[in-house]
Amino acid sequence: MPERVPYVASRLQGLGTTIFAEMSALAGATGSVNLGQGFPDTDGPSEVSDAAVEAIRSGVNQYPPGPGMPVLRRAVAAHQERFYRQTLDPDTEVLVTAGATEAVTAAVMALCETGDEVVAFAPVYDSYPAAVAMAGARLVTVPLRAPDWSFDPDELAAAITPRTRLVLLNTPHNPTGKVFSADELDQVARCCVESGLLAVSDEVYEHLVFDGTHRLLAQREGMTDRTVTVSSAGKTFSFTGWKIGWACGPAPLVAAVRTAKQFMTYVNGAPFQPAVALGLGLPDDVFTSMADRLRAGRDQLCAGLAAAGFAVTPPAATYFAMADIRPLGFEDGVELCRALPERCGVVAVPASAFYPGGRGGEAFVRFAFCKRPEVLAEAVRRLGSLSQPAAPAPGRPRA
Repeated sequence: MPERVPYVASRLQGLGTTIFAEMSALAGATGSVNLGQGFPDTDGPSEVSDAAVEAIRSGVNQYPPGPGMPVLRRAVAAHQERFYRQTLDPDTEVLVTAGATEAVTAAVMALCETGDEVVAFAPVYDSYPAAVAMAGARLVTVPLRAPDWSFDPDELAAAITPRTRLVLLNTPHNPTGKVFSADELDQVARCCVESGLLAVSDEVYEHLVFDGTHRLLAQREGMTDRTVTVSSAGKTFSFTGWKIGWACGPAPLVAAVRTAKQFMTYVNGAPFQPAVALGLGLPDDVFTSMADRLRAGRDQLCAGLAAAGFAVTPPAATYFAMADIRPLGFEDGVELCRALPERCGVVAVPASAFYPGGRGGEAFVRFAFCKRPEVLAEAVRRLGSLSQPAAPAPGRPRA
């Protein structure tokens, strides 16, 4: 074993959590219903998957261009114009990436220097602290507070210092399912403009909104020239394993992101790129039907969680619902999630996994509802046993 952990690895230790791998392993070992990981158990539109198969068979199997295939970059630009009336040059203002996670990481690494600070809202998607650490920067968090996961504008303003370089926003928000309102986006925008900050806005759940309206941070006053917008096809079309994402924004910022990205994956997913391009051009009802199916899953799971005794506010978007475990007599989400597989055969993820250092959200757990109705029904049935006393261990009398 080396005596000294390399610098970057040492910065990442304690930021990334093993709880996701642990919960997945428990799901497999116990035969539990896995509502921990955020991926669907059904495929997306057949037109899109058929297009990928056709691309493979027709020889689209070698390295694509570094910025991404022109057909996909044009489709992303057309998508932004169609849904948001945002005009982009596909040649200079759109970059194809290996999913949204790479886009965010490349953006943070490209736009930050050692000693810079990045402001984000906690709980944060778990890759953000690692991306900031790899850039040599420091993550500063502003709390979102249950049950509506709102933030205090004064706390946001106080988080900004002379070292702050950018704001990292996630809307719709994982893990809370929050959709930032127009007023909240304006508050973020004012802070960025007044302090001369850049912004990276992770909007991968943009089409999976059930209540409210998704708006682009880039379109708030003063934000067009200072915002990199990130999204992907994985969540929108239920092809999470394809890892086709993109970053959009002003040409100088996108060029900077491309410089970092080219030394990460360089390129990826050649046959998936024309398939995603086709998907982005599908009729509106394809997008709304995906959201409608997930809305039904949200309602089914949230009703079941409430019946089981959790306190839960139905999320406005995404794949996830956050549940307060205190009404059931529990205080520690990690402890409960480790017990759930054996106790009732369901896997969830503790919300503390989304707080740097695991400090925060201890009384909440996250459940994924991007599953088939029959899977959710079985999970709800099993969770109903939580309101009953735990069975004693074999050979041990009940107290």
